[in-house]
Formats: sequence, structure tokens, C-alpha cells
Amino acid sequence: MHVSAPRQRVVMAALLLNANRVISVDRITEYIWDGAPPPSAAATVRTYVMRLRQSLGEHASARILTRAPGYLLELGEHESDLGQFTAHRRRAAELAGRGDLEGSSAELAEALALWREEPLADIPSRTLRDVEGRYLQELRLQTMELRFDAELALLRHAEIVPELVRLVRKHPLREALVGKLMLALFRSGRQSEALELYRRTRVLLVEQLGAEPSADLREVHRHILAADDRPRTPDPLEQHAAAPEAAVAAAPATARERSCWPDPAQLPSVPLPLSARSEALARLRHFLTTGAMPAGMVATAVVTGRGGVGKSALALHAAHAMRGSSIHGQLYADLGGAGRPLTARVVLPRFLADLGVPRDEIPGEESERESLYRSLTAGRRLLVVLDNASSTAQVRPLIPGSGGSRLLVTSRRRLADLEGARTLLLGPLDEEGSLELLGSIVGPARVGGEPRAARTVVTLCAGLPLAIRIAGTRLLERPHWSIGHLARRLTEAPRLLDELCAGDFGVRPCLDAEVAGLRRTAPAGIDPAAVFATLGAAGACSVSSSKVAVMVGCSEAQAEEALDSLVEANLLGAPAGGRYRLDALLRAYASERAQADAVRQPDHPYMRAG
Repeated sequence: MHVSAPRQRVVMAALLLNANRVISVDRITEYIWDGAPPPSAAATVRTYVMRLRQSLGEHASARILTRAPGYLLELGEHESDLGQFTAHRRRAAELAGRGDLEGSSAELAEALALWREEPLADIPSRTLRDVEGRYLQELRLQTMELRFDAELALLRHAEIVPELVRLVRKHPLREALVGKLMLALFRSGRQSEALELYRRTRVLLVEQLGAEPSADLREVHRHILAADDRPRTPDPLEQHAAAPEAAVAAAPATARERSCWPDPAQLPSVPLPLSARSEALARLRHFLTTGAMPAGMVATAVVTGRGGVGKSALALHAAHAMRGSSIHGQLYADLGGAGRPLTARVVLPRFLADLGVPRDEIPGEESERESLYRSLTAGRRLLVVLDNASSTAQVRPLIPGSGGSRLLVTSRRRLADLEGARTLLLGPLDEEGSLELLGSIVGPARVGGEPRAARTVVTLCAGLPLAIRIAGTRLLERPHWSIGHLARRLTEAPRLLDELCAGDFGVRPCLDAEVAGLRRTAPAGIDPAAVFATLGAAGACSVSSSKVAVMVGCSEAQAEEALDSLVEANLLGAPAGGRYRLDALLRAYASERAQADAVRQPDHPYMRAG
């Protein structure tokens, strides 16, 4: 039966994807409201489940059971595509374990035949698509790779070349697929094409990720160069290693007894690195690779700074550069920042699945999931990248087990309470770096032709990479604009931030998020947001705590506390010579806040300051 109501479809999808396992109400609310549920979320979920049962009819609705702390959908293995897919994979593993590669390959082909379009495309939940959709896509690719391994072992290399060519075009940086295509081409008498594929892939990896090919891909290349007719390829018997027969054992124990684990490679691609960031990149790599950690500790680095300063890009460049030493893979999660934070309740099941734990073996209790995650990662050399963290509490459950893994976090907050972490504060680009970035977008010749106008643009962008990228994008979209024309628009704009938006990108949302995350003071203190608006009303470029105390009518200690809160929230520059500074973007935003407050509270004493 078709479920038409959008949020009921989210509930139904969550239940189907977790069939025969309890899914908590909290997790369902994460999916329905994308990590920002209202206070009445639990009651609303109960209403959605009730309506879903009504729409499914008496027989089907009886399958949805209420089980603390949520709901469970009873479903037979052959009653869903995912159940059948999993059953075919299991039978393939059993056949491979008995040496029947022909039968194993046929089972994998049947599993893949169940696949249709992009999963969950009609489900209105970004979080569900990110967590479950990515899992399904990765599961499909892993299943394809297992079938290719079986086909190669059966010497059917020529037959799989066309499909591998199509997949490599779609996933050019997935080195496992590239290696299999190289091997299939070589065994089909197409050695020159295999070597050319390696060359193109290496260029792509270096240009896009700043990294050399993995050790496995380099080994395939060496064998082909040596004209070895049996290049190294994964053993399907090993790849399909079956689960132990002792299915009655606890899930964590069963999982740890498995003989083969996938090596996840989840790092997103990044733009070309900037030479202006080379020193910061070297420091970050030094933080994560130099010196042995004390027993029980994990090498941890936190890249912090204001929104749009390039934290994610720097962290991903460092992560890609360290792929060679992260021999057991890289896990990546965007934690959503303060606006839509993803909790470990959502991320851990995905990480466990990516590490090879079958869905029905992932524990329901959060503490058990954390223990299993630490057990699976202990003693391995993984790199875990957590992007856009909003708090240390969000990060702690995702710290891998000790023994060689490393953790790289980006956050607008300092996360000073994250034990053992080394922090890199990333600031705006200087003028040279800003011009380099603008030139990489619009072309160095265009920047060189209008140097003064280009300097004006990057100055008004305050060296913030996001703002400079937006300015460059606007110039690309309007080739008839000169850089001077854009500089005049930015200089003369009544609201500077209105000019610094392009498509879904804008500077203002980043600053809104900083204000939303402001640490509020005690009742006797001064509201930092009100102080920020006061600075906007006064048009201040820099202030001292004594000046602010006069402006808002408080003690200097209270003013200093409020100003430090603004520094912590990246809404003021750190004090130098006793003065706190606002760059062009912060001044423009403070002015907007002051105008908005003046409309809401025209007689507020803060609005009369200055």
C-alpha cells in the first residue's frame, strides 16, 4: 500500500530499513525532523505511527509492534527487497566458503538484480537519506566488487570489462574498482589501456585529493608492468568469509569473530589546496602523525575557526594526504553543526555497518554500540573524520579504540574539554592568500588585470574563503562584470551581506549560526548578542571593554565577559592591545542585528548607545 503523507513515509522507511529490530522514538524523531525535533516530537511520532497503522489495514498494521524504547516492524526475509538482497549475499558467502565460486557469483548477481533507482529518493528526510541511503549505496558497491572478484577468479575477465568501465567512470576515485578494471583489461590483452587507466587515476588523485594511489593499486600496477599473469587480487574465498556457525553468540562476539572486514574509504573530494594553507596543513599532519600516544589515548586534532574559514577543506586535505598510513580505511561523518546536529545515536549504526557489522548484529543499546565500535577499531589504523561538530559530547562516543587510529575533528567551537586533543585555530587568509583563491576561481589573468579592484574585493570579504568563493562565483556567472564593478557593488551596498550570496551559499547563514550558538550569561550578566548589536549601532571597528561598559551601562568585568563570549563565538576578533576588532563582514552583520533590534525594541537602552 502506498503511504502518501510525507512524514508517515519517513516513519515507514525507518521501520522497513530496521525490520525485526527495535528502532527508538528518539531515532525516528532524528529522521523526521532532521536532527531538530520540536518539544512535542515523541507525542507526534506516536500519532504518525497510529495513522500509519490505520492506512496499512488490519493485517499489515499488526506487524508494527510497540517495543520500548520505540517500535518494531515484523517482516519476513523475503517480504522486502533489502531482506532478499541480504539473503542472497549470505548464500553467496556460504557458497564461496565451500569453494563454489560459480554459485556464489550467481547469488550476488541475483542480489544486484533487485537494485533499482537511487534508494529513498522519495523520502523527505535528509538525515535518513544520509545515514541509510549512503549505507545502501555502499552495500551495493561492495556487492558489485565481490561479484567482480568472483568473476576474475573464474577467468571471466573479458565479460566484466564493459560494466567495470561504466562504474569507474561514475566512481573514478574508488581505487578498488579501478584495480579490478586494470586487472580485467590486462588479462584481456589490453595492457596499454590498463597502464593508461592507472596514469589517469593517479593524476586525478593527485589533482583532486593531493594523494598518491593506495598501496594495493600500486601493487596491481607493478604486476602489470612486470607482465605477471597473476597480479594480486583479493581472494573471493577470503572476501566471502562466512559468519561463524555459533549464531547464538552475542552480536559483539559474533562480529569480532569475522575473518574479514571492509576498509571504508569515505573521504569526500576537496578543491585544489591553497599554498597559503600549506603551513597550517603541515602543522595539522604533524599533530596527527608525530610521536607515540600514551596507552589508551587516540591521536586527536581539532581544527577550529569561524564559519566559512575553510576548516573542512583543510581537514580533508590532511586526511587524504594520510590515506597511505591509514591502512584500514577512513570513516567520515558530517555532524551537522549546531543547527542540525547528528548524534552518535544516528552516526554509530552507520559506522558499524561501514566496518562490516551486519544490520541485525548492531546492538540496540547505545552503550553496547559504543563498546562494539571501540572493539572493532582498537588495534587498527583507521582515520576518523568528524566534520562540523558542535560539542565534545557529540564527539566522545565516536572516538575510536586505541592502538593506532586517529581522530580529526572540525568545529566552530574550541572543544577545550576534549581530552588529549591538539587544536589548530584557522584564521582568515591574508591578502596574498585571498588573491590566490580569487585567482583560482576567476583566473589569475583576470585578477592581475585589475589588482586594485581585486584587493578591494578580498578586503571586503575579510579574507574569509567562503565570501571570496561567493564573490568569484558571481564573477563567473556574470562574465560581463569587471572585478571593479563587483568591488563597487560591495562598497556601495546598503547591506553588504546581500551581495555575498550565490545559490545556496551565503555568509549570513554562517553568522546566524554563530549567534545561535552564543554562550548566554547569568541573569546578572550582560547578553553578548545585545552587546554585538550595540557595536553595530555604533558602527564600531574596534572597542575596549571599558568603552563597552560605558556604552551599555555595566561594569567593565561584565563587559569583558560579554566580549569574550563574542570572541568564543567567532563574532569578534581576539583582543590585541586591549581592543576587540570587527572586520568588514562582522561590522555589516552587527549593523543588521542593530537595525533588527531597533525595529523590535525602539526604546531599548542598548539601541541608544554610541
